[in-house]
Amino acid sequence: MPKKIDDLFEVKYGVNLELNSLVLCNADDKNAVNFVSRTSKNNGVSAIVEKIAGIEPLPAGSLSVACGGSVLETFLQPKPYYSGRDLFYLVPKIEMTDEQKLFYCACIRANKYKYNYGRQANKTLKDIVVPDITELPDFVHKIEKPNYSNLSEPLNNETIKLDISNWKVFRYEELFDIERGRGPRKQDLENGVVPFITSTDTNNGLTAYTNYIPC
Repeated sequence: MPKKIDDLFEVKYGVNLELNSLVLCNADDKNAVNFVSRTSKNNGVSAIVEKIAGIEPLPAGSLSVACGGSVLETFLQPKPYYSGRDLFYLVPKIEMTDEQKLFYCACIRANKYKYNYGRQANKTLKDIVVPDITELPDFVHKIEKPNYSNLSEPLNNETIKLDISNWKVFRYEELFDIERGRGPRKQDLENGVVPFITSTDTNNGLTAYTNYIPC
């Protein structure tokens, strides 16, 4: 039976800090802590800052949820972190694996189409409906998390030499027919199966699936 977010998680508001009032530092500094904001990039981490005496970071293993800005961008935070404005965090009420938490991140993001910069999720986050933990697909329990420990290492150390002697300047219109996109606003559409592409710089431009049939 479907559940609401607050059936499975404690829904809490973050520490609500302003990045411009914090001190930036290196990740290997003794008092370093991640700063998570409403960005949709880099797992929500927009900076590394120094801890502030008397302000405890939010717990590792919780889900950060942007309820403004990039609404409903949701990430599993592997380390303790500070948070910026309009950012909530979810603490499971029952024991969950990281794989289960990541699945719930995807479930929450799937509701992004209901919101925009003018309509935030501060009041409605707790009421979003997700599957009960007993109803999760089998692949959630079988999938193996990728190992990203070597992300800083190049995939290929081979040096590539380019011959640019014959390169020349060109205009895009020489290669492509360029037309302005046309279509309705996302908030005027209902959920469906047709991809809805916007000017976002993430997810290949895809922000929702709608019921709009292209002409």
